[in-house]
Amino acid sequence: MNKLKELITKIKEQYNKINPMLRETIETVVFVIVMLIIIRFFIGEIRWIPSGSMRPTLIEGDRIVVERYSRFFTTPKRGDIMVFYPPFETLKNTPLKLFSRLTGFFCKDIAYIKRVVGMPGDTVEIKPELSGKYTVYINDKPFDEPYIQSPYDYRPCTRNMYCGPFQIPENYYLMLGDNRGNSQDGRYWGLLHKDRFIGRAVVVFWPLNRVKLLRRH
Repeated sequence: MNKLKELITKIKEQYNKINPMLRETIETVVFVIVMLIIIRFFIGEIRWIPSGSMRPTLIEGDRIVVERYSRFFTTPKRGDIMVFYPPFETLKNTPLKLFSRLTGFFCKDIAYIKRVVGMPGDTVEIKPELSGKYTVYINDKPFDEPYIQSPYDYRPCTRNMYCGPFQIPENYYLMLGDNRGNSQDGRYWGLLHKDRFIGRAVVVFWPLNRVKLLRRH
């Protein structure tokens, strides 16, 4: 304990010898980084949409606000548009990786944005009709999805896809893109554990002609 106190005292002495202007710059940079981590982890962050998998709700180039505070006291609801790390993305927890993930600096972790369709406990099946229309059935009832690009623009279900029927276990969710004909979503890689969620998309703020709230349907 005494050695630790001595070490801290020496560090303080060395730090106080630094040029005051340089010391102020270091303190400012540290403060900005700490505040950035606090804001991104506890409040929210800004992201942009790189693909058309959520058309027509979100299109390429949209800038969105993702809130993160609600995850501390509630779980995602059906219809929420969520940002998350897909199950096949390995998240390394080295100091550098954690720093980049918390600050956003040089972060290369893959994140997706999709809509919550299946909830824990649901029995889900995606079925084609004779007309060519595809319908999501939740607990044997057709699920109304007015937000999707088209119920006819679907990639046909194959043996290797998660089209059901299956029951979603506790703490897992089925995530689907609104553009079902062009979305790599839960039909291909399965269910998502709640620990993979980053936050909920709440508003499009750019470009100006696209500004809107993202409401749950």
